[in-house]
Amino acid sequence: MTEKRWLAAYVKMHHEKRVRDRLTELGIENFLPVQNEVRQWSDRKKRVERVLIPMMIFVHVDSTEQRAVLTHPSVLRYLVLRGEHAPTEIPEEQMNRFRFMLDFSDQPVSFNTTGLQPGEKVRVIKGPLSGLEGELVTVDGKSTVVVRINQLGCATVEICTSMVGN
Repeated sequence: MTEKRWLAAYVKMHHEKRVRDRLTELGIENFLPVQNEVRQWSDRKKRVERVLIPMMIFVHVDSTEQRAVLTHPSVLRYLVLRGEHAPTEIPEEQMNRFRFMLDFSDQPVSFNTTGLQPGEKVRVIKGPLSGLEGELVTVDGKSTVVVRINQLGCATVEICTSMVGN
């Protein structure tokens, strides 16, 4: 049995939840970054699950499971860096921080694929994200905690500066 690792898989547009459900049925550990939000229509409000990174799902797999994921008709391929042949591994620590941020944030989390300037390394010391380590940057004049995911971008959430320390 080989070591399990986190990989990012591209899926067909609007098939993310279907792939998540199927992989879960097969017993393959996966993570689809979603956030619940309330959508307003003219006649009603509805709570919906919003996919944070369209057309992508993360899988925690060994080499056998890695091949099994690709057998799903909605899975297109793995994230591979230009010039490389093997799928890009996402460090476990980054995935843990990202999952923690999504699970515990009471503010909306965004995913930014443009290169944000590196910020000061901080740890959240108060509130629901207490213990989260990331970078403190200013985005559109607002203080934001950033968790970087190698080769993909950054998960960001607005935070009051009094809630972070070094």
